[in-house]
Amino acid sequence: MNYNRESDDYCYYVARINIRKYRKLAKMTAQELADKSGFSHQFIRNLESLKSTSRPRLDTLYRIAKALNIDIRKLFDEID
Repeated sequence: MNYNRESDDYCYYVARINIRKYRKLAKMTAQELADKSGFSHQFIRNLESLKSTSRPRLDTLYRIAKALNIDIRKLFDEID
């Protein structure tokens, strides 16, 4: 599913892509991110899924950014 920039869900779409991007850059598995952030492996997999339509809470995204050792704003960086 691809969202246009005017979509209400676009920022969540961008965050999903960036979570996976920064996890891969950190050479971290989804399980390792789950362990480090305190979420389940399945939750991380669902969160990274572009098919998902859930809207993660800001505190959830903060915990994930902290586990990835990045500023939360990087999760909302524009994608190419």
